[in-house]
Amino acid sequence: MPVPDSPIDALNTALYGLDYAAVAVFGASGAIAAARAKQDIITFGFFAAITGVGGGTLRDVLIGAPVFWVQRPSYIIICLLAAVAVWGLAPKNASPHPDGKPGKRLMAMMWLDALGMAAYAVVGAAKALNLGVAPFSAIVMGVLTAAFGGVIRDVLAGAPNLLLRRDIYITAALLGACVFVGLHLLGFSFWPAGLSGFAAAFALRAAAIHWSLSLPAFGSTRQ
Repeated sequence: MPVPDSPIDALNTALYGLDYAAVAVFGASGAIAAARAKQDIITFGFFAAITGVGGGTLRDVLIGAPVFWVQRPSYIIICLLAAVAVWGLAPKNASPHPDGKPGKRLMAMMWLDALGMAAYAVVGAAKALNLGVAPFSAIVMGVLTAAFGGVIRDVLAGAPNLLLRRDIYITAALLGACVFVGLHLLGFSFWPAGLSGFAAAFALRAAAIHWSLSLPAFGSTRQ
């Protein structure tokens, strides 16, 4: 059996697993946001679902594709299962670290979000290429898919959203989508290009989390 070599073949086979995994980790990050806000189980499910499918929904609407979870309700079910898992497993009395560092819930959400972002930067770009979208626009779709669910989650949770924070997040999604699309244009098959894009996005975001990296703000001056 030939190995899938194009985004079309890959998306019709193994990429569904990556897509489901990204939805699950984004859904879990939404549920953790609900846990930090001390919400009820219904809100856990809502936060998980809107975070898990929000970016992909925007992508599909913009490129004129059927919204992915409408015909495949398993995506929503995965989000709800992630919410139930967080409800049962998250520490009930977690609080910020006394020295001002992020608490356990926030750190878990940040790392889950980094994994989901990196996967969705590739998934979003690949699905756009699959439908004949131009490479530049496919990169934009990768970034929107990776970021929009988190933006909605942060707005609902009353937290500073991704577009207003200076830490490196959108940049990491942009890097991952660019690496994937660039390698695809150079003739690489899906998995080498996809794994490279995922690794690039996650590595940059992980470095930003670990070392609190951020881009220079407008008007900032070096000391």
